Amino acid sequence: MHFEKLPVNPKAARINDRLEAVANAAVRALDRGRARLGLRGRAADYDDERYEFVGGARDELRRKHYDKSLRLLWKAEAALPWSTFRDLGEAERGLRDMADRGMNDADRAVRERITSKDFRAGLDREYTVAQKKAIVAILAAIGHGEAYAWMVSATLLGEVKSTGARAALTMQVLEEAKHFVVLRELVEAFGVPVPRQSAWEYLLLEGALKARGLDKFYGMNVLVETIALSIFGLLASMPGLDVLQRFHLDESRHTALPVNYFKEFPLPESARRSRLGAARRIAMTLPTLPLVMCLEPELAELGIDAFDFAGSVMRKVGTLSLRAGFLDERSARGQAEFFNAVFNAYCKATRRSHAWKDFMSADTTRGVEVEAVEREIFGCDHPAAADARPS
Repeated sequence: MHFEKLPVNPKAARINDRLEAVANAAVRALDRGRARLGLRGRAADYDDERYEFVGGARDELRRKHYDKSLRLLWKAEAALPWSTFRDLGEAERGLRDMADRGMNDADRAVRERITSKDFRAGLDREYTVAQKKAIVAILAAIGHGEAYAWMVSATLLGEVKSTGARAALTMQVLEEAKHFVVLRELVEAFGVPVPRQSAWEYLLLEGALKARGLDKFYGMNVLVETIALSIFGLLASMPGLDVLQRFHLDESRHTALPVNYFKEFPLPESARRSRLGAARRIAMTLPTLPLVMCLEPELAELGIDAFDFAGSVMRKVGTLSLRAGFLDERSARGQAEFFNAVFNAYCKATRRSHAWKDFMSADTTRGVEVEAVEREIFGCDHPAAADARPS
């Protein structure tokens, strides 16, 4: 390609280059000095000389989370055709139309029943009013959590090192935004009042948002996202809620992010061994105790023991905490024993003929697909793993 080169004053160009070099040295030296004095230096954690964020590329993190999230990116229009979402591209609509044309009449009839605008009427047929209120209360509890997950994952962008980690968290921000708006429309489709946050949800979620530094990973990805994973795993097999399998798959990546991040950038030994740090993290879990007690009637309405559900959640939280280095074995074991004791004491006080039970070994995940995902995350710590191994 031919360009008609324009003339430039060489002296002016040299002066501009020198001025820029002096200004660059002065600005960067000033910011370094401010940082050494404990004042705010450079705000961006960005290495412009290497064209990377501080911490390097860390492409393995990018491949495990950013690339994988893009491959598994699902669209609300395809998953919930009755909704107001229109997020399919022209090529995606074309593929869907081709798939429709390849169906036989029986397959098409099934699809029409599932995807028609009569979705709300279908919910009315499947569930009583009490059951709908219970489902909405449970989904709303984690729906409020998705709003906080959106905020926390955005603030974590300023805490992590490397391009790969920032790419991973960027995808989480996008997925949390999708979770919030899609789940909100799904909940509203039930046609019953949506409850506000309980005080216990408020304390739990505010604690995650206000956590210091990478403790946000514990409060949100380990604790709140594991609750979300467990709720979606519990409800995804119920009529009209199969879209929650996709939420569940997203949450599986979110819960794994701290473990993968700390493989690249381990927590300092002082943070791993700190009894105060462990106590602070365990304290973040305490609002889950009264929260599960408040949700007991709603879970019972659906035939689910609230403390089996909570025990399953806390076992997973303990597993992820150990792997990430947030808790050592002693602290994780103590946390499990404490929750188990409280659950049993409460049940003994409120249930007739209650016998001691190891709630930590319970599991309330239902459905082949979601069980397979959780076995992949938790391995031998997942109760279904024993069933999957040959005898």
